[in-house]
Amino acid sequence: MSQANSQATAAPGVPGPPAGLGRRAGAIVIDWAASTLLSLEVFRGVTYGSAESGFGILSIFALEVIVLTWLSTASFGQRILGICVLTVDGGRLALWRVALRTLLICLVIPAVVYDSDGRGLHDRIVGSRVFKNRGQIAWETPDQ
Repeated sequence: MSQANSQATAAPGVPGPPAGLGRRAGAIVIDWAASTLLSLEVFRGVTYGSAESGFGILSIFALEVIVLTWLSTASFGQRILGICVLTVDGGRLALWRVALRTLLICLVIPAVVYDSDGRGLHDRIVGSRVFKNRGQIAWETPDQ
């Protein structure tokens, strides 16, 4: 079997093949845009572009990604683009892993440093992987 075919085939227990960089980047753009729009509504008295506005957007972004990824294995943007975040063997992530992963994404550098498999440093640290979702989400109890 060629390397391209082996990478496109999902391993047992996972919903689909690993998600590509384009989908992952698109999902973060959607999540950030949604967080920005929500921030403009929630923090009406804060000037857009100020430090307070930036902190508000980042806080909403982090909260949205943590809560939705923990509860449904995908953030708002990831759900729209058909990808999900699971452990490397296809299980759900524990809350602490989702929170740490999101904190590392907010620091930016771990998210833009990735290996030959396309896994970012933030994913390697918490033992996660982003998969294309074919409507099959692992709902097992997250690890502790």
